Amino acid sequence: MNRVLSGMRPTGRLHLGHYHGVLTNWVQLQHEHPCLFMVADWHALTTAYDEPGAIGQHTQDMIIDWLAAGIDPSKATLFIQSRVPEHAELFLLLSMMTPLSWLERVPTWKDQQEKLLHKDLATYGFLGYPLLQAADILIYRADKVPVGEDQVPHIEFTREIARRFNHLYGRPVLAEPKALLTHASKMPGLDGQKMSKSYGNTIALREEADVITKKMRTMKTDPARMRRTDVGDPEKCPVWQFHKIYSSDEVKTWVEAGCRSAGIGCLDCKQPMIEAVLKEQAPMRERAKAFEADPARITAIIDEGCEKARRLAQDTLREVRNAIGLTRMVTKPTPVT
Repeated sequence: MNRVLSGMRPTGRLHLGHYHGVLTNWVQLQHEHPCLFMVADWHALTTAYDEPGAIGQHTQDMIIDWLAAGIDPSKATLFIQSRVPEHAELFLLLSMMTPLSWLERVPTWKDQQEKLLHKDLATYGFLGYPLLQAADILIYRADKVPVGEDQVPHIEFTREIARRFNHLYGRPVLAEPKALLTHASKMPGLDGQKMSKSYGNTIALREEADVITKKMRTMKTDPARMRRTDVGDPEKCPVWQFHKIYSSDEVKTWVEAGCRSAGIGCLDCKQPMIEAVLKEQAPMRERAKAFEADPARITAIIDEGCEKARRLAQDTLREVRNAIGLTRMVTKPTPVT
């Protein structure tokens, strides 16, 4: 089908890690393939089933971030998972033929349980989320799914499910997708760790300029540089990781020489980064303001995307039902005498 399917859980405003790790890739893909980008709100419930109240607002914030980052609804289909109930029916039908052992061997199932010890994840929904993810892909017969290396087992699982269904019911109904490997985001957080909300080290997309400036001016630097005259090592400084992403070779040479010789101070080093991030964010803020001022436009984009996605999903599900033998029987009502 030469079709791309990708999605994100709605967890609130996105940050630069999402932008460099996912959205820049989406923006490029939408010019190369038919793309469907999904708000995976049912997936959010697999770990936030006891606190669903914020999912609606998070969904809206995330969609605005997508649009602000350059996702074009005239080129890509934007939709909300729960607005396409065919996902749930395919998930149910596939669950009838999926061995339990296949779900238990998915690596991220155990990894997430260990990371989220404060959550009760001994639920059917959490165990079955790789199958729901498979249904998300298979319902659109997407043949390309952009993922990082840690998600490749999920795509292999989806391929196995498609093969098993086609073998059991004797028809090549479901297409086997391929993983479209994406480079892992190298965007560090303000403290040098991976940028993550849980670490409190993020720069959100569309953040106000004065907030970004304050955050970056107070970033930690090489602990060896206690005073302006102390020499430093760029490799031990979180700011240097930003330079690797944003700066030209000329600026990086200036920073490295100045840091190692104490020829520049840490605020001098940070200034090009502040300017680069503000320059990157400026058009996003402008695009976002236009959408925030016109919520009806966002509603229209999502309504149109959900309708288009649902038509595609219904076509696939019709063939799935026929293959299984679940054709709809239409009978005339018995006349009343």
